[in-house]
Amino acid sequence: MPSPYRALFAVPGTKGFSAAGLVGRMPLSMMGIGVVTMISQISGRYGLAGALSATIALSAAAVGPQVSRLVDQHGQRRVLRPATLLALVAAAGLLLAAHYGWPDWVLFVCAAGIGAVPSLGAMIRARWAALYGGTPQLHTAYSFESVVDEVCFIFGPIISIGLSTVWFPEAGPLLAACFLAVGVFWLTAQRATEPAPHPREHHTRGSALRAPGLQVLVATFTATGSIFGAVDVVTVAFADERGHKGAASVVLALYAAGSCLAGAVFGLMRFAGRPERRWLLGICAMAVSMIPLLLVGNLPLLAVALFVAGLSIAPTMITTMSLIEKHVPRAKLTEGMTWVSTGLAVGVALGSSVAGWVIDAAGARAGYGVPAVSGTVAVAVGFLGYRRLNGPVTGRGGTVEQYSEREERHVA
Repeated sequence: MPSPYRALFAVPGTKGFSAAGLVGRMPLSMMGIGVVTMISQISGRYGLAGALSATIALSAAAVGPQVSRLVDQHGQRRVLRPATLLALVAAAGLLLAAHYGWPDWVLFVCAAGIGAVPSLGAMIRARWAALYGGTPQLHTAYSFESVVDEVCFIFGPIISIGLSTVWFPEAGPLLAACFLAVGVFWLTAQRATEPAPHPREHHTRGSALRAPGLQVLVATFTATGSIFGAVDVVTVAFADERGHKGAASVVLALYAAGSCLAGAVFGLMRFAGRPERRWLLGICAMAVSMIPLLLVGNLPLLAVALFVAGLSIAPTMITTMSLIEKHVPRAKLTEGMTWVSTGLAVGVALGSSVAGWVIDAAGARAGYGVPAVSGTVAVAVGFLGYRRLNGPVTGRGGTVEQYSEREERHVA
């Protein structure tokens, strides 16, 4: 590990909460795709599988910010444990309902309950901020956590899909629930590094979503999220049609690996000019990268196409975080980032649901039309809203010039 990262862990307790965060974040990449694999294995209904995955994503988008707000007010231990217990009970109900063939409405109720799962990535970043707030080490810590996120998305689908196809259908989601339980209870047992709770701060009235630039980012990333949701579901179905369903995990891991590689390189580069142009270029690159998926006919070519497609993800996401910092008042920066995450989650839900129905009706290759259309919509929204992003920003509560663009990328 390079010396800047080694220096992060010189403070006692940092290795423990970072390890707990890694374990607890694995369900982020395992649960949704595990449910898709489980339901398709048991019933063969990709439409139902996609709809359940969408329900989990939508529930997390609605409940997640509320859980985080309670954490700020009451502390991680007091909030995370009951929220996690609720999510675990819902996950157990989903597995039992799928195994014993209970009515579909039971599956959806349980899937909605899984949305109570806390955002472990945010909790770990809060601990780093409590230790290194206002120092250069905080940027290094955030950069490290971004790498951890990508590692989870590289190995999580491999583990989840592999277990569900080789062992038994419920194995992937079951292990994801175990990871969640271990990670959360391990993390909350570490009281020394837990940030002190504080009452709700007084902010200016109105939502951060009133910022015109943020509205464009949220709308665009709702379409972008549809790309991610659709690609996951369709790739599993594509591999299944060719008799190698377990290989879908490797293919999706390469998708995340492309993003990880691009993000690592992008973070080392300096750019001149406005970030809005790079953001729009990134959105266009993501849309164009979906076209080859419509043409591939076998898994090796699909793996290559998805790896190349992944190269545009992390740079676009990092630039988006820079734009949020620029367009949202500083007192509402967390809310602004949450809105973009919510837009992504809603998009994932829509993309996975629509893709599931298309697969059932026309097959997996036709399903890749869903991310292609989603990319086109994202580009259209980006061009239509570009003037809002490029316009003057007022009421920032601070100047962007106080922070270097490289620092903003590290924060992202």
